[in-house]
Amino acid sequence: MALTNVTLEKQNRIGTLTLNRPEKLNALSPTLLAEFVEAIDQVAADRDIKVLIIRGAGRAFSTGYDLSGGGGGERSKPFTIDDDRRILQRYVENWLRLRDLPKPVIAMVHGYCLAGATQLCICSDVIFVAENARLGFPSIPAGAGFVSAFWNWMVGPHRTKYLAFLPGSQISGKEAEAMGFATRAFPADKLEEETYSYARRVAKVPAQKLQLEKLAINRAMDFRGFRASVLSGAEYDALFHFGPGNEEIKKVREERGLRGAIQWYEEQ
Repeated sequence: MALTNVTLEKQNRIGTLTLNRPEKLNALSPTLLAEFVEAIDQVAADRDIKVLIIRGAGRAFSTGYDLSGGGGGERSKPFTIDDDRRILQRYVENWLRLRDLPKPVIAMVHGYCLAGATQLCICSDVIFVAENARLGFPSIPAGAGFVSAFWNWMVGPHRTKYLAFLPGSQISGKEAEAMGFATRAFPADKLEEETYSYARRVAKVPAQKLQLEKLAINRAMDFRGFRASVLSGAEYDALFHFGPGNEEIKKVREERGLRGAIQWYEEQ
């Protein structure tokens, strides 16, 4: 598969995977996500890459899943709650594939990092953010339990509820560090320098040690329920999509598009 929505480069044992839809603020389209998985497989197979950095091209890391539509025209058969759950579960499984990569992964976050993009970060191993970055939840109440199932593991249940109860909730990079979401926050003009400096030091460590350290820590999280809980988020989200709580906002989105729905919601 030719990679156009993401790029993959390597230098000095460090791989750099760049989300490459800057004109769309790196929104996670189905094509981008398919290329992302292909790139992760390439990194897994490349023995010359010991550490992976994930970044976004342009003004943002990523604004999350691409909800702008334009995907398909008429369906040949009705779209069911089971179809929805399977698609959502596939998204989670893709992030878990990143989490299972037997090499350290560093998310380098600038600009916006919202919704599905935060799931990507949480399935990385280290999260470095610009102090002025903006991280948070979807702008409209179009889902439930999908993103929050991930955040709960980073900032705890009460802060997750505080943010998830209010669509459009955002925090700064500095706040993300204080809450425990981000590993470190740096001034925006120092983010790249600090990220690659850390990656170069990690790349000197024996590959087996890095792999075993990651496996031990991830396995301990899975014993406490991480994998099961984030997969269950797909079920909660599908239930909401087909429930009464989503009917009004879904109708507005169909009539006005995503931007119109966001404006409508903010004016309520």
